[in-house]
Amino acid sequence: MAFYLDFEQPLKGIEEELELAKIRKDEKALEARSAEMERAINKVYGNLSDYQRLQLARHQDRPYSLDYIKLIMQNAYELHGDRHYKDDSAIVCFVGEIDGVACVVIGEEKGRGTKTKIARNFGMPHPEGYRKALRAARFAEKFNLPVLMLVDTPGAYPGVGAEERGQSEAIAKNLYEFSGIEAITISVVIGEGGSGGALAIAVADRLAMLSNSVFSVISPEGCAAILWNDPSKVETATKALKITPEILKSYGLIDDIIAEPVMGAHRDKKGAAEAIKEYFLQAVSDLSAQSNAERLANRYAKLMKLGKFSS
Repeated sequence: MAFYLDFEQPLKGIEEELELAKIRKDEKALEARSAEMERAINKVYGNLSDYQRLQLARHQDRPYSLDYIKLIMQNAYELHGDRHYKDDSAIVCFVGEIDGVACVVIGEEKGRGTKTKIARNFGMPHPEGYRKALRAARFAEKFNLPVLMLVDTPGAYPGVGAEERGQSEAIAKNLYEFSGIEAITISVVIGEGGSGGALAIAVADRLAMLSNSVFSVISPEGCAAILWNDPSKVETATKALKITPEILKSYGLIDDIIAEPVMGAHRDKKGAAEAIKEYFLQAVSDLSAQSNAERLANRYAKLMKLGKFSS
């Protein structure tokens, strides 16, 4: 059964009536309910607040990395382990093809169901996960394959074991290595981009966000706790953090926004997957037209502009 957020509740009754009209084959009722649904969709999704975007980015039915990989990738073969410590299930790496284009896909995976979520640590990678991602990217560089990175994490895991194994060093090394890796790199925030845990696989030739995703230095809950020590300030913190795609693009922090289906990726997984696939293929085509030296120079120049501002 579909899960509805509070602001999506107006759609629930209409959808139920639509299903009844289909079962009864009542064409007149079907036409009326369809028109009503279209109006309701435009009203509900036409002017979302920042906090509502955050809720959609975290929606339990929203596609995760493995969902997209299954929908857009052919002949996929999973790579495991960092060759130092162990395999981290919070990050998945595949080599395969997307519409005939051989490539490597790296994604952060939250998992579904309690058992799987625990196994994947709720999408919070350990240092071995970031080292696995770098290993996969180096593999892509060796064989001249483009890399697609799917960002979706509340943040890197802050546990004692992760810190003992060099969490901050692993993230910092990825930032450094991905800034100069010769493979074509395209990163897409598909849900929640949290802090350095997201940034570790977000340094790329192109960085895009799905229209209902968020990208932030800290979670709104963490921000509210630090600034006000008040959980009820989450909505205020969400707005103050400026974490939505349009704002981040206006500041030059991301390159592109990938439009989701009108009702969101959680209601149309195939439509969202198709949008990501088309963006990736077009980006690969555009970047392939540049020489390696030109592309690396453009990437470096883009990274050096981050944080610039004028008073």
